[in-house]
Amino acid sequence: MKHNKVGSVMTTDVVRAGYRTPFKEVARLLADRRISGLPVVDDDEKVIGVISETDLVTRQSEAFDRDETRPRFRFAPLRAHRQAARSSAFTAGQLMTAPPVTVHAEETIAEAARTMVQRRVERLPVLDEEDRLVGIVTRRDLLQVFLRPDAEIRDEVIEEVMVRTLRLPPMAVDVFVVEGVVTLTGQLERKSETEIAVSMTRQIDGVVAVIDQLTHRFDDSRLSSGERPLHGSPTIGRATSERR
Repeated sequence: MKHNKVGSVMTTDVVRAGYRTPFKEVARLLADRRISGLPVVDDDEKVIGVISETDLVTRQSEAFDRDETRPRFRFAPLRAHRQAARSSAFTAGQLMTAPPVTVHAEETIAEAARTMVQRRVERLPVLDEEDRLVGIVTRRDLLQVFLRPDAEIRDEVIEEVMVRTLRLPPMAVDVFVVEGVVTLTGQLERKSETEIAVSMTRQIDGVVAVIDQLTHRFDDSRLSSGERPLHGSPTIGRATSERR
């Protein structure tokens, strides 16, 4: 089954900074390009860190807290050291968060979304096969997959799931798609076929939900995998009569 790749939705015109890019230049890039973060790269276009608006705001806040005219607070030594380093940062390399969370262009949109959720990040620098920066993808970019036309989703369900996987005629199951919600209606030969149809349909890019209205003639769930006939093979009834 085809899945949309990160490379199909990423932004290729990436605003980036080098390790020695001054703090004020980083702030200017974020403001002028109206973006909330950017990757930091080395001379070989390898991503070594990322900077967000939060990093800049935190830096200014911590620098203000160090003002001798303000009351001093006691922090754990390690935390105090980190705050002192960040508050005095004047280049992108000193301010960035490292190591960076990245994704490759050939990974699927679902994989990228999972990474964003698990690592709690808003954007991912996109790398090529040689781990060089080729783009950047945001949560908004990933949401584009849910803008696929209903007709396009329906065609993929029929072609990829019903025809190619289950080897069924295109009209064996009625497929209705409304606002990304897929309804599967009809009767298949085996219960396992209905389960595969629903499971694979859920994995198609752009599918919001699947309403399962499929029925089956034969419950093969209690058979071992070796006893189950191949999907798309003659029906159980015909196979039994032929053996007789």
